Amino acid sequence: MDSDKSFYVQKIKKSLQRVLEYLGQTIVQEITVDSNTLVPPPGRAHQSIIHETLRLNSESSQFIFPCLSTVSTGYEMTETSRSIVIIGGGIIGCTTAYYITHHPSYSTNIKVTVVETSAHGAAQGASGKAGGLVARWAYPQPLVDVSFDEHVRLAELHGGADKWGWRYVNCGSWSGWGEETTEESTSEHGDCSEKDSLVGWRKSLEKTLGLGKSKRSRQRKDTSFPSDLNWMHPELTNSYSPMAPYGDTAQVHPYLFTQNMLRLAQDCGASFLPSTRATSITTSQSGHVTGVECIITHTQTPSEGDLQGEVKVRTEEIHLNATHVVLAAGAWAPRLIPALPLTGTRAHSITIHPPIYSLPIAPYVLFTEFSLSTSTTRSPVHASPEIYARPGPDGEVYACGPGDDVALPDSVDDVVIEPSACDDLWEEVRSVSRILRAGRVGCRQACFLPTVMGRRQGPIVGAADTVALGLVVAVGHTCWVCIVFHLFGLELLTPEH
Repeated sequence: MDSDKSFYVQKIKKSLQRVLEYLGQTIVQEITVDSNTLVPPPGRAHQSIIHETLRLNSESSQFIFPCLSTVSTGYEMTETSRSIVIIGGGIIGCTTAYYITHHPSYSTNIKVTVVETSAHGAAQGASGKAGGLVARWAYPQPLVDVSFDEHVRLAELHGGADKWGWRYVNCGSWSGWGEETTEESTSEHGDCSEKDSLVGWRKSLEKTLGLGKSKRSRQRKDTSFPSDLNWMHPELTNSYSPMAPYGDTAQVHPYLFTQNMLRLAQDCGASFLPSTRATSITTSQSGHVTGVECIITHTQTPSEGDLQGEVKVRTEEIHLNATHVVLAAGAWAPRLIPALPLTGTRAHSITIHPPIYSLPIAPYVLFTEFSLSTSTTRSPVHASPEIYARPGPDGEVYACGPGDDVALPDSVDDVVIEPSACDDLWEEVRSVSRILRAGRVGCRQACFLPTVMGRRQGPIVGAADTVALGLVVAVGHTCWVCIVFHLFGLELLTPEH
């Protein structure tokens, strides 16, 4: 057991070193706390809330929390004193819970609790509504190098091919033109008569930045069309080029992956609290986290057969004691630490169920770029949806478009879907694929991608000891939320710390 533990710890340390080398290229700033303005919660005069007076100790537009190679907690802990609260039930929060509960130093004396605002459970935001692309060419590269191999290992260890659709896929850049479709608008297909809404207010999610400019420019030179790409059409194709060698791109179903990671953590003793909104992180006078203030929403539905009954909702304030807190709340993280340079970009997506006669759908992920002419537009409209064939017997296809900037709602359950965005997306997809055109739309959905503001791409990860000892932050993974695993929480359990 000791040899296994040593090997595991050394592997993590080596992985973290590569991350540190990446972070070393970035101006690492600190957040300072004005101790005179910390407000203690009622009944807990000995504690302090990390309040909105947090401020940047720099004029830089971006910072990344110090990612310490030792991830020192500042004091010695016994196993019985460790209580870790993870804020956020998305892919980062659930995989953090998984890694902690599967660490060689983990024991039942270490309490792990995941809190999630949504009443519907884990993976209700970007983690469940993403495309699920896993690629070696994603960004930031040091984190990708670690996470891709971990995806492979997890799939082999836990049967990921069957449980969350893990598989390698072909990934290519496709350009061509779309055909005008004449089908009348229906609630299922959602054709949009205002085609001008396809442009102007959307923005790129910049998923291909990891390829670099030279590789992106070379994508358009290859005009070969894959013979097994059975749901696109050569006659509508201008060019096709692989974006990476086969084996460098894979996929998962992100909702299923996140749910399985949470279940595996729960099997080892982790707790999950849905309908629980974290309102503040509390600290001691010495500056160490002491817990998380939360509001739990209890909903009581009428009993079966009670047609006159009303849904009753009540809230309850609780305090979760913690020696460590992991903030993995995605776009909502600044609600707890306002100084985080993080914003949310709303992204819409749809799922499509192709006709039975077209199955199986070839395993391709396409980054498309084409012009679409219709009778309602003055000039051709540029479109660039991403289209993902997903594993499974029903041949589900996922498609997402550009993002937009709207106000972040109070919780993930309050995200509003803009019907025209999904209508436009469906119109774009069916214009380039006659196979998918004959199918039907399954889900219409939207989520907020957490995006770091500033010049440099990349998430904010690591120990935030300058804010509070025992606080770890893991946010800002943007559209690559399925790629980057948060491994720093593991260091909290190593014997050295």
